[in-house]
Amino acid sequence: MLEIRDIWKSYENQPLLNGVSFQIQAGETVCLLGRSGSGKSTLLRIIAGLETAERGQVLWQGQDLSGVPVHLRHFGLMFQDYALFPHRNVAENVAFGLRMQGLSKAEIGLRVVDALEKVNLAGFAGRRVTDLSGGEQQRVALARALAPQPRLLMLDEPLGALDRALREQLGNELRRVLHSTGIPAIYVTHDQEEAFAIADRLVLLHEGRVEQEGQPAEIYNRPASTWVAHFLGLDNLVPAQALAGSPGLVQTPLGLLKPACLPPNGAFTLLLRPAGAYRQARGADWNRIQGRVEDSVFRGERFRVELRCAGDLTLRFDLEEPLPKGEPAELYLPPEAVLCLG
Repeated sequence: MLEIRDIWKSYENQPLLNGVSFQIQAGETVCLLGRSGSGKSTLLRIIAGLETAERGQVLWQGQDLSGVPVHLRHFGLMFQDYALFPHRNVAENVAFGLRMQGLSKAEIGLRVVDALEKVNLAGFAGRRVTDLSGGEQQRVALARALAPQPRLLMLDEPLGALDRALREQLGNELRRVLHSTGIPAIYVTHDQEEAFAIADRLVLLHEGRVEQEGQPAEIYNRPASTWVAHFLGLDNLVPAQALAGSPGLVQTPLGLLKPACLPPNGAFTLLLRPAGAYRQARGADWNRIQGRVEDSVFRGERFRVELRCAGDLTLRFDLEEPLPKGEPAELYLPPEAVLCLG
């Protein structure tokens, strides 16, 4: 439905977006995920028609939207600060965009009721928005974006102003609402947990480029680069070198390791998955990791154990039980928990 094709944009003579391309299909929620300054919000504004790309195209069902003004694109946009009118009640805020469309009073009333029901705010129509909690205001802003029945919904850090517990709760609600409406959506955030909870597919932006895209589980299980691994909090990165005479084995500061993948030629990086370690080997080809326990911290269902290993490497693994601090330890990883990165 929506195709972003080779978008370029500079800011203060510095490149911001460098040939960004991706697509969104019918009913799909795609999350633009990346650190602040990666170009996420600028790309959203280009799609909305609020900014112009220096090169590239935004296409809707094959139609180039260049020159199509914002109000004729029929895209809904929701910002982090909600942009609600404090002097209007809930129903008047939700109805604002509908009045701009010239709909009848009866039709506006029906759409307001429907939108408020979708976001679990039935009965809130007459309340002042200044009397609502942050989460309730967020729902009003979402209802206002949904009421005009947009072809595409765009959400720019919509949960950024809320605390962690409320973000988690409303993130689950957002996913339910987006899927129930069937409206394709672009969701911008820098929070990976939020993105994993809401998105059908992720597009990771780094320095203005698409670093990786795919389903959340696919990206988490198979990061495409060391940057993606770092961004996702997967920091067990080990330098490696392929061995010409030993296919399947690689040389590392930890000794010889057997990864799940076919090692590339020359130098590269291994990712050791934190959740893949065990106290005992369960196969002849399992990898042994030796080190000294620096710390062992309870993290809910598991303990995060920190090992100081050869090559001045600090590695962290999630185990079912703690290990004594200051003592030597051995852990074992199956080959599928050792991944090759570029």
